[in-house]
Amino acid sequence: MTRLEHVNVTVPDATATAAILCDLLNWKIRWEGAALNDGWTVHVGTGDSYLALYTPKEAPSEGAPRHVSTAALNHIGIVVDDLEAIEKKVRAAGYTPHSHADYEPGRRFYFEGPDGVEYEMVCYD
Repeated sequence: MTRLEHVNVTVPDATATAAILCDLLNWKIRWEGAALNDGWTVHVGTGDSYLALYTPKEAPSEGAPRHVSTAALNHIGIVVDDLEAIEKKVRAAGYTPHSHADYEPGRRFYFEGPDGVEYEMVCYD
């Protein structure tokens, strides 16, 4: 068996981003602490997978543009049980859902979340 355990993303404030994701997705902080080069990391997610949110000691610079640069992060896909409920929470938090689609194998939408990271919410009903 293989599965994806985590993705590590650099953000300006790992603690703040983790709090937003916990609120939106009912995730939990699994671990947080000192990290590479005097930075700070917060692991946020579920019991078997998570995002490692890393903030360097010095403010991070802008990332490479999506979809045109090698190794650029295009989006993070998250499976949810109730797409409509998550969309309501996303809107209530001030984010704008876009690119709604319904094709095999599931329904989905995207939103620009904290720190300019794009998230895909997908539901396989």
